Amino acid sequence: MSHGAPPAYRGTVTVDVRLHGALEDFLSSGLRGTVLRRPIAGRPGAKDVLEAAGVPHPEVALVAIAGRPARLLDRLTPGDRVDAYPFGWSGPAPVAIPPVAARPAGEARFVLDGHLGRLAAYLRMCGFDTAYDRDADDAKIAGLAVAEDRILLTRDRGLLKRGAVRWGAIVRHDAPADQLAEVVARFGLADEVRPFARCLRCSALLEDVGREAIRDAVPARVQREQATFRRCPACGGIYWRGSHHRRMTRLLEATLGEGPGER
Repeated sequence: MSHGAPPAYRGTVTVDVRLHGALEDFLSSGLRGTVLRRPIAGRPGAKDVLEAAGVPHPEVALVAIAGRPARLLDRLTPGDRVDAYPFGWSGPAPVAIPPVAARPAGEARFVLDGHLGRLAAYLRMCGFDTAYDRDADDAKIAGLAVAEDRILLTRDRGLLKRGAVRWGAIVRHDAPADQLAEVVARFGLADEVRPFARCLRCSALLEDVGREAIRDAVPARVQREQATFRRCPACGGIYWRGSHHRRMTRLLEATLGEGPGER
């Protein structure tokens, strides 16, 4: 229920905004569950009003204006009510929420900002093509997301609000393992996990190689103990089922549940 217009908004042209479900994460605790009264000038799009309230547009699955399904770019008029719903919403709504794609069609590919390096490694460990450059600026990250149809993962609302970005999400959790579980659930990736298929350093697909091919690259003890090896054709990294592999397998089982077998 609306709490009425704040004193500063009285006499100002306004619209009402209600955020539902996970979109309320972008509000302070005192505003959750309320209708926001937002001032407008002219006839802004729903996207502009929602982003002014703190919600990056890729987080929005559906918008309703005055109880009717609408697009983010649809224009508002004074007195309109805007309802915004997140992906996966199953609660009550003034309109039927049609299935909306949360990601591009085909194989999920990601680009991450510089604060999510461990998550980038975990996504690569799960077999997802993941671009990550700790030193890349926002323009480069957003440009790569657009040019290569990648899902942009970030903790920076401003980056995700860039107009050209279509697919993406704000990562809520702090711990990398929890971030991985969050991303897998958010984009429905559980059946697409292919553990240890990619290089953790550069994301290239790994190739199976024999002992002869890596004789001068790994210790003799490892060559004696391991029967199979994988090599990255891009950066030359070499992988085998040692203690690190076992730790990562346990992490995947704990984070994603039993059964993400290596392929």
